[in-house]
Amino acid sequence: MQKKIRRYDLDWLRVIVFGLLILYHVGMFFVSWGWHLKNNIIYTWLQWPMLFLNQWRLPILFVISGMSTYYAFSYRNLWQFNLERIKRLLLPLLFGMLFIVPPQVYFERLAYNNFIGSYFTYFKSEAFAGIYPEGNFGWHHLWFLPYLFIFSMVLSPVLIRLRKKSSKCIHWIRLQIQKPQKLYFFILPLYLIEALIEPFFPVTHALIDDWFNFINCLTFFLFGFVLIATGREFWISLSLIKTKALYVGIISFSIQLFIWILQKDNVLIHFSEAFIKVTNLWSWILVILGYSSKYLNTKSKILIYCNRAVYPFYILHQTITIAIGYYIMNLNWGFLPKFVLMVLGTFGGSWILYHWIILKIPVLHPFFGLKNPYAQKKSS
Repeated sequence: MQKKIRRYDLDWLRVIVFGLLILYHVGMFFVSWGWHLKNNIIYTWLQWPMLFLNQWRLPILFVISGMSTYYAFSYRNLWQFNLERIKRLLLPLLFGMLFIVPPQVYFERLAYNNFIGSYFTYFKSEAFAGIYPEGNFGWHHLWFLPYLFIFSMVLSPVLIRLRKKSSKCIHWIRLQIQKPQKLYFFILPLYLIEALIEPFFPVTHALIDDWFNFINCLTFFLFGFVLIATGREFWISLSLIKTKALYVGIISFSIQLFIWILQKDNVLIHFSEAFIKVTNLWSWILVILGYSSKYLNTKSKILIYCNRAVYPFYILHQTITIAIGYYIMNLNWGFLPKFVLMVLGTFGGSWILYHWIILKIPVLHPFFGLKNPYAQKKSS
């Protein structure tokens, strides 16, 4: 076992990106994209900032997860790591599917007159009837957990071997990225996945038929592990390229906006857009990691609290958002009052449930992925 390492910038990023996820899911209520409920007025302008977020918000979470996995092996053996993954990913997933997710579908069925009755009646007779969307049972916003669970469990024997300092693969990558511009070589597999797999497998989050999303997320997870394994060379190169990556990100996203507005599609445009898309999202990942490593790698009491709260917030938030949305969807309030109410209500409701109920009842902790306080204090 090696001494445990903690990068506070990655903790801050996890908190910030999951916070943005809540804003994104509130935004889904107001745009035309498929989601549980829709506001009585659709605001097309909102899709543009959401499209920007959508490029990198999930990829960077899998990159961070890969990085965290590398650090987890510094104080766990293979057996301990896999047991911890079962406790912290599989148990909250099963609990969420049984008790947190069903109200989301209940409100959806009520809104579109597919069910009439109390939640108790729905839970007893309908909640687990068939697989969503034809049926009612599913993992919905918790899809991140089974994907990460499978990545971790299946790859753990390979990852623990790669982590050894003698790994020739890691050593070769370490030598390459000593030239910062070579960090952009990572877009090659991303481009092949985007250009050759994405057209045939739309994103479903259903795991068994979600080949593009599965392979793409797995790639980002591996990227995170491999990059952090190269050690200080990665952070040095990142500090040198982050400003250039910002310029590349701004230019590539501007080009992508133009392609979207053009709304034309053929083979040439598809392969061109695929290159622009992966260049854009990888640039923003480098930018975010680079600037956060410079400005956010500091410990604080706020970070300790938020880092522990982020997992329960993730599990709880969408159910609260949908519940609020159901009761205001047909009110003629305008965008800003509804958006503010849903954001404050989601954060506030999640905090009340977390701080005043979940934290106070230790038996609930494992179902929301919380470590015991002693382990949390040690890891901080």
